[in-house]
Amino acid sequence: MTRTVLESKSKTVVIGFDEPFCVIGERINPTGRKKLAAELEMGDFSTVERDALEQVACGAGVLDINSGAVFSNKMAEDPRYADNNFVEPPLMRDLIAKVQAVVDVPLCIDSSVPAALEAGLAVAEGRPLVNSVTGEEERLELVLPLVKKYNVPVVAISNDDTGISEDPDVRFAVAKKIVERAADFGIPAHDIVVDPLVMPVGAMATAGRQVFTLVHRLRTELGVNTTCGASNVSFGLPNRHGINGAFLPMAIGAGMTSAIMNPVRNQEMEAIRAANLLMNHDPNGMEWIKLSKTLDAMREAGQSFAEASAAAVTSGGGRRGGRRRTRG
Repeated sequence: MTRTVLESKSKTVVIGFDEPFCVIGERINPTGRKKLAAELEMGDFSTVERDALEQVACGAGVLDINSGAVFSNKMAEDPRYADNNFVEPPLMRDLIAKVQAVVDVPLCIDSSVPAALEAGLAVAEGRPLVNSVTGEEERLELVLPLVKKYNVPVVAISNDDTGISEDPDVRFAVAKKIVERAADFGIPAHDIVVDPLVMPVGAMATAGRQVFTLVHRLRTELGVNTTCGASNVSFGLPNRHGINGAFLPMAIGAGMTSAIMNPVRNQEMEAIRAANLLMNHDPNGMEWIKLSKTLDAMREAGQSFAEASAAAVTSGGGRRGGRRRTRG
C-alpha cells in the first residue's frame, strides 16, 4: 500500500490508503488576507502563531505554510520588495521558525518561488511536504531536484503550460507525466501526492463526479496519494460548508487521502471524522468519541469549536513539543 511519510521534530504523519484522512491546515497563508500580510510586513507573527495552535487543536495533522505576501509599504520604499524572489525566501524561514516554536506537526512548504521552497526545506525539522510542482517542464526542472536533494514528498498539481483542462483525462495525463518525470530523478511514486484539481461545481455541474473518477484512477492506475483544495468545489455558492461537508466524505470514499482545508470549520471536520469511522480508519471509534465529547463541551460552555478543541487537548494532558511519535 502507498504510504507518504511526513515528519516533524518528533511526530510522524502517514498519508495512505489505509490511514485516517490527513487534514492539512490552510490558514497560514497571506494571499487574500490583507490583515495578515500587513502584520507580517511589520514583523508581527502573532496571528500566525495563533492560527498554528488553533488548527492543530481542531485536528490538523499537517500545516501548510505559504509565504506569498505582498509588502505594499516596503515596496514603495524599496523596489526589490516587488520581487517575490526577494520577499519570500526570508519570510518562509521566519514563518517556519515561528510555527515550529509553538506546534510540533509536519509542515507543507508552499510557494511558487523555488528559492523560498529551498529556504523552507533548509530550516524545516523532520520531513516536510513540498507544495508544489506542476507539469510545465521548466517547473519540473526547478522543483524536482530540490525534492530529490532533501528526500521529501511533493504535491503534483495536474496542470501544465496549456493551463487547467476541463477534461479529466487530460488532467490524469498531466499527473502521469509528473510521476514519470519524478521517477527520472529517482523520486518514487509514494512520495508524489497528486492534486487532480477540484473545479467549482457551480461553474461545472460534473465537477464532483469528475474528481471522484480521477481520484479512483490515480489510486488504481498510478498508485499515488491525493490531495485537493477542498473548498474549491463550493466556490461561489451559498451554504459552502454544507457542500464541503458532503464533498469530503464522498471524496474519501472514492480514495482521496488528504486535503488542504480550514480545520476550524466544525461541520467539515465532523464529516471527515465520520468518514474515517465508516471507512474503518478510526480504530474502535476513538476519534469519533473524542469529537463527540468536544462538541458536547462546546455546547455546554458556549464555546467555538476551536476553543472547545483546545480545552479538550489541555484537559487530556496534551502539551506543545511532546516527544511521543504518533501517526496522523
